[in-house]
Amino acid sequence: MSAVLIAFVKEPVPGTVKTRLARDLGAELAAALYRRLAELELLHTRPESGDYTRVVYFAPATAAPALGRWLACESLAPQSGADLGQRMARAFEQVLRAGAERAALVGSDVPWVSRLHVRQALRALDAHDLVLGPTSDGGYYLLALARPLPELFEGMPWSTPEVLGMTLERAAAAGLRVLLLEELEDIDTLADLRGAWPRLRPLLRPDPALVAALDARLTQRG
Repeated sequence: MSAVLIAFVKEPVPGTVKTRLARDLGAELAAALYRRLAELELLHTRPESGDYTRVVYFAPATAAPALGRWLACESLAPQSGADLGQRMARAFEQVLRAGAERAALVGSDVPWVSRLHVRQALRALDAHDLVLGPTSDGGYYLLALARPLPELFEGMPWSTPEVLGMTLERAAAAGLRVLLLEELEDIDTLADLRGAWPRLRPLLRPDPALVAALDARLTQRG
């Protein structure tokens, strides 16, 4: 089985990533947290021999030199498209048309996603057309397909609680067989960070300065 994991990553420039968190943490700290979350997700989804291959699709396309320095050991490709949905659809189309028999896509702010989640999703495509990993805020952290289905991504209200429900409605209307993985929490807001902090803090220990800064900011805000 030829399978690919598509990992979507942004260049961690302050003011362009984790903008909702940045309102409470400040742009610099939010970007530092995003960078570490992305690194954790890439670490936890790193394929082993025979699992799948991984391609990191990055944005913006002009960030190729910076991404090459940051993620030097990864296979990199630029995202393309007018919005997130178009970028996701094109990434699936590219890897599937290049020879992959199935593909999964993950973002970069759910550090609990693991290689086991990816393998489960890819295997489930034997009996399902669509696999989704739901998040607690109404979105999803993973989507897996064995053929391009651009209609799942068109006109979607991204970053809202309606994304998962609308995706399931479209899948049902198309007669797709769907599997839902376990629900995981993502980290988009200060409330998300507070709720995840007891679980997230140990994962950030290799970066004590980041932990200290987040500890201080969370304490300041009660």
